[in-house]
Amino acid sequence: MLAWLNDVWDRFAPRAAAGAHSESGARGEAAAADFLAKRHGFKIVARNWRSPRDRRDEVDLVARDGDVLVFVEVKARDVRALVPGYYTVDERKKRALRRAVHAYLTALSEPPRTFRFDVVEVALSDRLPAQCLHFENVALFPKGYHVARQGGSLPAR
Repeated sequence: MLAWLNDVWDRFAPRAAAGAHSESGARGEAAAADFLAKRHGFKIVARNWRSPRDRRDEVDLVARDGDVLVFVEVKARDVRALVPGYYTVDERKKRALRRAVHAYLTALSEPPRTFRFDVVEVALSDRLPAQCLHFENVALFPKGYHVARQGGSLPAR
């Protein structure tokens, strides 16, 4: 039954080519990095960072905002999208981001005193420049989380 539904869906709503999806994602990430660096003075440390242990989990941007290490999830959407990108960072995505951020922090020789998680929503248009909305300090880890106190293990949540 599920295969039949997928077949029907593919006939009436063909998926965009994977290249188009990755192209808009790359365009969105570049716009977000530019926005954070030029408008807010962030220093971009890494792009598309993946954990060496689990290559599936990825952090789109790692940046510095003064002394604060900032992990950024970029959500690029067509300007006419019905659901804003911020709302697509659901619990499943947050679990993957927690794993990736935890792996990044434990890989550092000296973890930062403070870090946070931000979401940048990028509205893409063919005719207009990309427009960015920045959501700072989005809840990702439980209150009081500190990588040194976790003993290298990810908190249950």
